[in-house]
Amino acid sequence: MLYSLFSNFVEIFSLFNVFKFLTVRTGLAMFTSMSIVFLVGTPLINFFSSRQIHNPIREDGPKEHIIKKIGTPTMGGLLILLGLFSGVLLWGDLLNPYIWFLIFIVGSFGLLGAYDDYKKIKGGNSSGISLKLKIISQITLALIGILILVNFVQSPELKNLYFPFFKNLIINLGWFFIPFYIFVIVGSSNAVNLTDGLDGLATVPVILVAGCFAFISYVTGNIVFSEYLLIPYIEGVGEVAVFCGSIIGACIGFLWFNAPPAKIFMGDTGSLALGGSLGAVGIITKHEIVLAITGGLFVLEAISVIVQVISFKLTGKRIFQMAPIHHHFEKKGWAESTIVVRFWIISIILAMIGLATLKLR
Repeated sequence: MLYSLFSNFVEIFSLFNVFKFLTVRTGLAMFTSMSIVFLVGTPLINFFSSRQIHNPIREDGPKEHIIKKIGTPTMGGLLILLGLFSGVLLWGDLLNPYIWFLIFIVGSFGLLGAYDDYKKIKGGNSSGISLKLKIISQITLALIGILILVNFVQSPELKNLYFPFFKNLIINLGWFFIPFYIFVIVGSSNAVNLTDGLDGLATVPVILVAGCFAFISYVTGNIVFSEYLLIPYIEGVGEVAVFCGSIIGACIGFLWFNAPPAKIFMGDTGSLALGGSLGAVGIITKHEIVLAITGGLFVLEAISVIVQVISFKLTGKRIFQMAPIHHHFEKKGWAESTIVVRFWIISIILAMIGLATLKLR
């Protein structure tokens, strides 16, 4: 909104030209979203606490969770979404179709997560909506979003899959790109959701991935940089940097309240929305595989659950003491802060590897 307003006065006030720079607006979006979360955070936490809006702790989880985390407010994802939308709507180009695609994904997945959190709170257990209903809903929302994208974006790159480390390894997916995109969005959403089990564990990796893709979207949308790095040039996709900047700012603000010991949990409201939006960013920048690298921690968490379920169903035995894998280390006696910081370090390493793929081709 402010970007559109200032653009109309460029001819009168030349100073407003600064708002045409994508880097400036990305920084402003990050600062705006962070500031909103800081301002609203404490009142919202106090309100949730007074209304006893908190998730029941898993009975089969680590015993320390039942003692330390019970009564902690949830649905903190509302804070993140409020900050994110503020940054995007104020500083993003609202005529850009990629922005509206991302707004739909993060908003719809956020609503699904909020409904799931509501069911948990109302039911007094950690079940929420059924897994079947959640997956079907995610697939449906992802499909609607992809159809919106296809309808408004006529890019020749839309159906291509690019492989990092290779200059010319490109696969045209044909119409298979639709189920592939759905898999990326839904898989990313659930992977972040599974990771969100310890104070601050998911927040920092989300910041790192969003930071990587703020840079990736910027160079992908710049014809000079994209040609130099031998990556596909996609017109208009640079605007995604503003969206990523808003994610970073909102998550930094949320981390202030979510750092151990957490004053509020993200809940499915935040984790499903953030995960889905990262998946959406990955597909429109044509760096889906790089997303899997930079977000490797999320992939690891999801795989640990899949392996655990398959092993138990086939052999009756569990590979991990508890899944997702961060709970396995808790069961082994690792302190929560130790797990969180070490997983952050892994995320930093994976983020650097992901960025290195842009040049190593």
